[in-house]
Amino acid sequence: MPRADSVGRVVPIADARPASAGRTRGGSARRGSAEAPAPGPRVGLVAPSGCLPDTRVVDRAASVFTGRGWRVSAGDSVFAREQRFAGPDALRAADLQAFCTDRAIDVVLSARGGYGLSRLLDQLDFAAIRARRPVVVGYSDFTAFHLAYLAHGGISFAGPGASDFAAPTPDAFTLEQFFAVLGQPSHELAFESEGPRRLRAAGRLWGGNLAMVCAMAGTRWMPSIRGGILFLEDVNESAYRIERMLYQLFHAGILQRQRAILLGSFDPVPPMSNDEGYGLDSVIAHFRARLDVPILTGLPFGHVPRKATLPVGAPAVLTVARGVARLSFERYPNLKRYRSAAI
Repeated sequence: MPRADSVGRVVPIADARPASAGRTRGGSARRGSAEAPAPGPRVGLVAPSGCLPDTRVVDRAASVFTGRGWRVSAGDSVFAREQRFAGPDALRAADLQAFCTDRAIDVVLSARGGYGLSRLLDQLDFAAIRARRPVVVGYSDFTAFHLAYLAHGGISFAGPGASDFAAPTPDAFTLEQFFAVLGQPSHELAFESEGPRRLRAAGRLWGGNLAMVCAMAGTRWMPSIRGGILFLEDVNESAYRIERMLYQLFHAGILQRQRAILLGSFDPVPPMSNDEGYGLDSVIAHFRARLDVPILTGLPFGHVPRKATLPVGAPAVLTVARGVARLSFERYPNLKRYRSAAI
């Protein structure tokens, strides 16, 4: 498996890692074949936030892609560490910028979340990234990139990270959704939901991790979305903290401006000793009473193995009937130019 250095040059991993480190190969023609198969897409792995506790995750994730005929590159940040971060800020920013603007990279995939992308926003050239119109995927802390890029008119994807592909048995739904969404210019996601019995809402799909959405509010990196479909998720936040963050968006007028709010997974929601029956269901019921905006639960997305791939900033339509929600979206960056067999 090759990787790219901080200026985008591709070098073999063996040239930059200890000889004892693992290595993944892929993309070569079969011995004895008359003609080498057409190369598949190239995915570039970067770590713009926290460091990877175990860099073998990269090789395990790479095997999923090479098994489908993809080629794989990884940035220096994936193997670096400085305190809790995947190397210095300058390295992480350079990796992300280089991969997002390199025309040899078809998909940029965040290796993991954690914390650290907020440090990089003013070091990224979003205009250059938008001019390239890359496919960029990540979640959790990567919400900072999604929102900042959307504020500059770009569309990126909230979706699985390298650890999802590196799981001993990657979730079948997660893989199916990832490759299906990226392989075509439109997609429909169906899931069981709880909320209004019937609904039709159209608007720009946007959102991500609730804590990161709140962190971006009031900054120049927060897009101004009216009439959108806002999706939110989080992890390890007590119910009162979730309510407090939602109130931040409420008092900022953000929730009221949406056509619908989709809630993904918030598990686990640690209980507090003084909750006395107060929990996430209480929070949702409270905001349903305060807002005229429909709130739906059940979106398969969050810090869970089963997650959809959602284009942040794409036009979307949400319908609900008989307890089933259907979220369709279109006009987002994709890999349609590759044959479906490669996707």
